[in-house]
Amino acid sequence: MSVMPDHWIRRMAEEARMIEPFVETQRREGVISYGLSSYGYDARIADEFKIFTNVDSAVVDPKAFSPQSFVDRQGPVCIIPPNSFALGHTVEYFRIPRDILVICLGKSTYARCGIIVNVTPLEPEWEGQVTIEISNTTPLPAKIHAGEGICQFLFLRGESACETSYADKAGKYMGQRGVALPRL
Repeated sequence: MSVMPDHWIRRMAEEARMIEPFVETQRREGVISYGLSSYGYDARIADEFKIFTNVDSAVVDPKAFSPQSFVDRQGPVCIIPPNSFALGHTVEYFRIPRDILVICLGKSTYARCGIIVNVTPLEPEWEGQVTIEISNTTPLPAKIHAGEGICQFLFLRGESACETSYADKAGKYMGQRGVALPRL
């Protein structure tokens, strides 16, 4: 596998609509950066959040997920309580080619504040808005800025296309828009 450079990402965004909307250059002026970078793409967080709370003493169970586990918030910022967690989603919609695997890493600006971003890999032929998991590891409230960079996606190209893609498996998170909660 090899990491794909900016000119390949730009071409795939234009020809195959791999990233929509696509920001062709990295934007940094007064914001946490987003857009095309040397070997990846810095995605933005949308303004819709699900913040985990223990108000109703719900148990987080991926096999029986309860909406009582979180509160919904929408706006230009999200305040994540100390030692807590929120879900958001990318502004961008991704369409991953059959010979590509995408790995996500958090932005250093947030990491230096104790805010950790986790996204599972985007498998070949998966498409949708990406659900972003955001952990506040600090003892202080943490602010997330909607419409700005939250994570960087790295595109890895295989020697050949995979035998079975996410689309072939009819994956349960295919085509998601907004925050997608756990499903069985």
